[in-house]
Amino acid sequence: MLSLAGGKRDNDLILPINSSLSVTLHQDQLKTTTTAAASQDFTEDRLWLNGEEADVGHPRLQACLREVRRLARKRRGSSTEDTAALSLSYKVHIATENNFPTAAGLASSAAGYACLVSTLARLYGVEGELSEVARRGSGSACRSMLGGFVQWQRGERPDGRDSIAQQVAPETHWPELRVLVLVVSGEKKQVGSTAGMQTSVDTSPLLKHRAEVVVPERLALMVRHIHERDFEGFGQLTMQDSNQFHATCLDTFPPIFYLNDISRQIIALAHRFNAHHGCTKVAYTFDAGPNAVIFMLADTVAEFMEVVRRSFPPTTNGDQFVRGLPVSSASLPEELIAAVVAEPVPGAVQYILHTKVWGWVEHGAGEPICLSSGLCMGPHPHPHPWGCA
Repeated sequence: MLSLAGGKRDNDLILPINSSLSVTLHQDQLKTTTTAAASQDFTEDRLWLNGEEADVGHPRLQACLREVRRLARKRRGSSTEDTAALSLSYKVHIATENNFPTAAGLASSAAGYACLVSTLARLYGVEGELSEVARRGSGSACRSMLGGFVQWQRGERPDGRDSIAQQVAPETHWPELRVLVLVVSGEKKQVGSTAGMQTSVDTSPLLKHRAEVVVPERLALMVRHIHERDFEGFGQLTMQDSNQFHATCLDTFPPIFYLNDISRQIIALAHRFNAHHGCTKVAYTFDAGPNAVIFMLADTVAEFMEVVRRSFPPTTNGDQFVRGLPVSSASLPEELIAAVVAEPVPGAVQYILHTKVWGWVEHGAGEPICLSSGLCMGPHPHPHPWGCA
């Protein structure tokens, strides 16, 4: 995602200080799967996250549950149908699982809360605009409710009803766009996104300037790059915005360090690769964590994957090092190796996910709802799933 965000003006309703933009990634490679059931036999609401019971009483989860139930009551109050509708007094059991690292800077909360709201809406028979509900759990989740390229409108109303997601372009708009997720660490972050962003709002003058001056201009420019499928402009702006987000982290007091040495080596590798080709072939972005998201066009994937494999060779999982969409082999010219590949760092990258842009699809009745992770091209303030980070 390119979020071009910078904090919240209302922490309870999760209203942003500026609009933002994201790319939703394909659910075949990165997804949250959530199931929910309600029964008169259940004595309490319960939640399981990745197989372990978690705190169902977290305020943001409860906000989503209350809002879906409120919409269900409203719908039933205006309808003479649904005589056998599920009782809203029943307790609910929810099970959710990510197939990618949780709370590690890979937007697991965006996927988690989007999936939660979609599943609850299906359970209670709620239809219509749901991104505003998902936003109550995680700001970024409102964008993950839609596929393709999605903008989160800042909105002006104090109640947040106009702070919703709108699709900028469908997933079919740019079919050549590909994404490599370089998983450097699956460990939980030491500084959570929500706490870190609030500290930045309180202490970083750069963040204020970014939200008021930089982001509005960049957002309009990024939308134009997407509409024109201009990867040169898209890629450069992606990297610039990611860099500025991490500059605001350093400008925060005390400073926040989401990137590590391997993250910085990946950044340098991308710039050497682009310099060798004389244009922007790959574009990196880092959310609030050390894991890299690299955008490129399909015809660049094989060559850059081989560059990454040589730079960060696997030590124990060679057959599982590259996951997701298949990648063909590539033979690197000696001049590229000499110019781009530095001293190898074995095992520094745990594995790589190869994916693309995804569009929302309807599931059959009774099936679990699966929504992809909203990976970020740049920063966005989102809480971790269910408050576990």
